[in-house]
Amino acid sequence: MNIHEHQAKEILKEFGAPVSNGVVIFKPDELSQEIEKIKSNKVVLKAQIHAGGRGKAGGVKLVDKSDCEMEVKKMFGKILVTHQTGPQGKEVKRIYIQEAYEIDKEFYLSCLVDRESSKIAFISSTEGGVDIEAVAKNNPEKIITTKIDLKKALNETDIEDVIKIFQLDQNQKKDAIKLVNALYNILIQKDASLIEINPLVITKQKKLTCLDAKMNFDDNALFRRSEILNLRDLNEEEPAEIEASKFGLAYIKLNGSIGCMVNGAGLAMATMDIIKLYGQEPANFLDVGGGASKEQVAAAFKLILSDKKVKGILINIFGGIMRCDVLAQGVVEAAKETNIKVPLVVRLAGTNFEKGKEILDKSGLKILSASDLNDAAKKIVDAIK
Repeated sequence: MNIHEHQAKEILKEFGAPVSNGVVIFKPDELSQEIEKIKSNKVVLKAQIHAGGRGKAGGVKLVDKSDCEMEVKKMFGKILVTHQTGPQGKEVKRIYIQEAYEIDKEFYLSCLVDRESSKIAFISSTEGGVDIEAVAKNNPEKIITTKIDLKKALNETDIEDVIKIFQLDQNQKKDAIKLVNALYNILIQKDASLIEINPLVITKQKKLTCLDAKMNFDDNALFRRSEILNLRDLNEEEPAEIEASKFGLAYIKLNGSIGCMVNGAGLAMATMDIIKLYGQEPANFLDVGGGASKEQVAAAFKLILSDKKVKGILINIFGGIMRCDVLAQGVVEAAKETNIKVPLVVRLAGTNFEKGKEILDKSGLKILSASDLNDAAKKIVDAIK
């Protein structure tokens, strides 16, 4: 789950990190009261959307306080189209107003779960304010990665390894120590999966400050993190993905034309890969899980069909904990209820696949049966041509 910049900064403050001064407003008429909390004559207006590249899209503006009202009215309701929003863009429904700082240096700092090493990784770079991917490609020597075993607290050596690339003075180091400890503790105590500070700046007054912040949280841990779940902004999420979460389904909308229903993330990835191998694009990632009920299967089927781009559906189930007859019954009920008009290919294997196939054969629906994944992909691609 993602949260907004202003929310991330509040969490950073709570954990003692040095953060820029700012306020958030949800409508233009809140401006006059909130702007008084900022002392500088210049401010930065920052559109709050869950996407990078806001500045290039007109979502970040440096303005005088006297021009704030006019610029705020222009920004509210604006559709920002960035490399992360897709062509449909995102509407600005809240604005973070930040004190303007004179910047001397810009750095990059992040903290994340490194699944390959089962450690917590800090990534530090002297190239802040730009995409870290571009730095990694063009100037890899300007990035250092520090991997740390999970423990109760960081020691001085850990922190020095993380911040040594920044070459800070003693006062800046004190703030850097607070920041690194904050990132580490937030990651553990709030079940974050990624925390990114970009840019982390040194101002002309030689103060270390988090000028921007991004946080992602583990969806699977939200049941025990109600304070984080309360920060969720449904306006920033795909409606179908919100609906999927109600049924405990892992669903991500994509841009292709073949809807996929699969049990197991690995099998889902393989299914999408083989669809691409045969020249088409998947319309979604959808993992119904190992123990899905008939109701969950029906909900998954309806989610796929809610996407108007879907021209065909491929169901690929390997029954282990999940029984193929349960899957088949859910598919039949959902298909009849939605009056499906697109080709449907089903590949079943594993627990009760004979019963599942029998249910599908007797359903009266036009279902193409596949013997294996390769056969299934070929049939659905041929069927939508």
